[in-house]
Amino acid sequence: MTRVWLPDPPDSVPALNPLPDGIEADVWAGGEPLPDTKDEVEFIVLPGRAEPATITAVTRLPRLKVIQLTSAGAEHVIPYIPDGITLCNARGAHDVGTAELAVGLIVASLRNFPRFIRAQEAGKWDFTLSEPVSGKHVLIVGYGSIGAAVERRLAGWEVTVERVARHERPGVRPITELHEALEKADIVVILVPVTDETRHMVNAEFLKSMKDGALLVNVARGPIVDTDALLKELTALRITAALDVTDPEPLPPGHPLWRAPGLLLVPHVGGALTDVRDRGYAVVREQLARYALGEPLQNVIGPRGY
Repeated sequence: MTRVWLPDPPDSVPALNPLPDGIEADVWAGGEPLPDTKDEVEFIVLPGRAEPATITAVTRLPRLKVIQLTSAGAEHVIPYIPDGITLCNARGAHDVGTAELAVGLIVASLRNFPRFIRAQEAGKWDFTLSEPVSGKHVLIVGYGSIGAAVERRLAGWEVTVERVARHERPGVRPITELHEALEKADIVVILVPVTDETRHMVNAEFLKSMKDGALLVNVARGPIVDTDALLKELTALRITAALDVTDPEPLPPGHPLWRAPGLLLVPHVGGALTDVRDRGYAVVREQLARYALGEPLQNVIGPRGY
């Protein structure tokens, strides 16, 4: 039998019940002492809020071979994973939530929802014209499973979708052609992970390459965008933005982003769905089944990142 640690009792999670054959599980939520099976555990599903010291401690366990995340983002864990331990993320688990939010932010921004909500709260009938979604040129930067999910949800909106990713493939332009693509995009959706290459990728040069009046949508991670550069463009009223993530995050009281013109801001809720736990654990169960059968794991994060 293979010993695993899970943050939740498996019988409380429909997506895990029953566990695959050959798997025995202990519950470890990350805040309590390590279970007595610390010399036996081979596979750990890392609790979502594990601190660096906790991650370091578990990587020293003698038989540990796999750390599985329930998040798509892995930048908070990668620096602490030594050679010999496989790190996997939950690619696919948050596609629905993040894609829905990205499209929702596009619609809300173009159709002036924030303005109308403020008017409702003030008891004011504030009629104004809005931009249509139809006819827009949408650029998806970081075209993976979430990018594909965004495109599926935009089907029927009569938009043109262009795709950019690190590696060129049919229908997807390479990142080296990003600035050329930016020049004709009405809406730019950021979906890249945080790496050394993507940190502050959306910098002053990137933003200046965007069309006047274009909309930037970041549903990835805050550090991908240079906050100071974005604030400069927003203050100049040259572009607009919709952010699910910020840098810093959470955004502290008094930060200029709170009052930036042309900005729709939501508090990192892309994956915050009522069924988010089951979606994450569905990925976990598939991984456990593969591990028990000796099959290759999915969503492996290499030593250099994604």
